[in-house]
Amino acid sequence: MKGGEKKIYEVIIIGGGPAGLTAGLYTSRSRLNTLLIETGLLGGQMTTTEFIENYPGFPQGVAGDELSRLMEEQAKRFGLEVVSQDVVEVKLEGDRKVVKTEEESYLCEALIICTGAEYRKLGVPGEKEFAGKGVSYCATCDGAFFQDNQIVVVGGGDSALTEALYLTKFAKELTIIHRRDALRGTKIYQERVFANPKINLLWNSVIQEIKGDSVVRSVVVKNVKTGEVNKLNTEGVFLFVGLSPRTQFLKGLVNLDEAGYIIADEDCETSVKGIFAAGDCRKKLLRQVATAVSDGAIAAFAAEKFLEDKK
Repeated sequence: MKGGEKKIYEVIIIGGGPAGLTAGLYTSRSRLNTLLIETGLLGGQMTTTEFIENYPGFPQGVAGDELSRLMEEQAKRFGLEVVSQDVVEVKLEGDRKVVKTEEESYLCEALIICTGAEYRKLGVPGEKEFAGKGVSYCATCDGAFFQDNQIVVVGGGDSALTEALYLTKFAKELTIIHRRDALRGTKIYQERVFANPKINLLWNSVIQEIKGDSVVRSVVVKNVKTGEVNKLNTEGVFLFVGLSPRTQFLKGLVNLDEAGYIIADEDCETSVKGIFAAGDCRKKLLRQVATAVSDGAIAAFAAEKFLEDKK
């Protein structure tokens, strides 16, 4: 390249979770010049998942950080280039896509967005103030800090149940607070929760406030059916109340649904030609490692076909 000219990648992938790593594996193996940009650890939410039981090929299950390491190793084996930066904007420059980070701008012919989703905030008084001081969104990150403590878990889906089960390794007692009268998580996780003597369930209830001094000491809980309000003593509050897609930087570029998820077709192509979406950031029925890997493979193949058709 001449001085001042920017390198143009055939493919840029934003996000290094299972979708991004799979896409990178496929494009690099097809000898497409590919850059993967990830703001955090490669592997995404897998890295903070203690144990994954439903990913094919591991009959005894696999630790999330181990599966992340294996996927990273496999993708890099074929020459995938990776940088650790935070993407702040994507825009079009003719047929090319410009990916701007806080440090640099990159150009590409095809773009695959695999930015995933993050845990939704509860939005109650005390949540922000006590973040990192008893309020957490990651059991495997923070569980060990709550040895022999009383812990509260909020939520009723798979994440809430699996994280609650993990936290029983440390907690003296654990209470799951759920706004409905039935759990939404997979039946096998429900069975394990109901069978665990350390776990109590508080149905039809929501947290109104998180209270404490320098750290969390209690939560104010309201029964949504009776209106009764009570205080529950706890040293830890773990929140798993759904996901929000990391797509804020894409508004006005590609079509998003009302929740912010990227709308893409069966080939993972968005409303903009040459921009694809894979994994948890995409509007879809099921968000799991297996479906993220599937999306990543499809998006990579579709991007390759897009590039071939341009020639």
